[in-house]
Amino acid sequence: MRAAADTLRVWDPLVRLFHWSLVATMATAYLADDQAAIHNAAGYVALALIGFRLLWGFVGGRHARFSDFVRGPGAVLAYVRSLASGHPERHIGHNPAGGAMILLLLAAVFVTAGSGALMVTDRFWGVGWIETLHEGAADAVLGLVVVHLLGVVVSSLLHRENLVRAMITGRKHG
Repeated sequence: MRAAADTLRVWDPLVRLFHWSLVATMATAYLADDQAAIHNAAGYVALALIGFRLLWGFVGGRHARFSDFVRGPGAVLAYVRSLASGHPERHIGHNPAGGAMILLLLAAVFVTAGSGALMVTDRFWGVGWIETLHEGAADAVLGLVVVHLLGVVVSSLLHRENLVRAMITGRKHG
């Protein structure tokens, strides 16, 4: 175990609180699918969390800002190729693939929760395409979560650092 002096503060408490709150909220919504009040409340909380994260992506600390980790498709593909080679470049904050995953997850959760919120309005109550969008987006979130978790495991192994612990403590080795 590395000494605290050998670590860097990476993710601020609000990023970490957002992350784990979104995990809990989406798990609650998924598991309470047949309990409308709980499911809907979790969806509204997810929308609020997404709103917060979008704001924090512009005004938060260095590694919370989109400008720190959002890269173009070329950088993402280059990073994925470097993963395949077994020698990816280490990033203190999110790597380019992780940045792309954040954007995909934010969008997919927004579409899921947003379409769910629309489903309970008079205008969209019982509208088939909204229900299909909601279910498809929820499935997309689950698929993205699986890919995200695989990425965390692969990156943790290749870089020899515990990224789950880093998202709990906010610190990574220097």
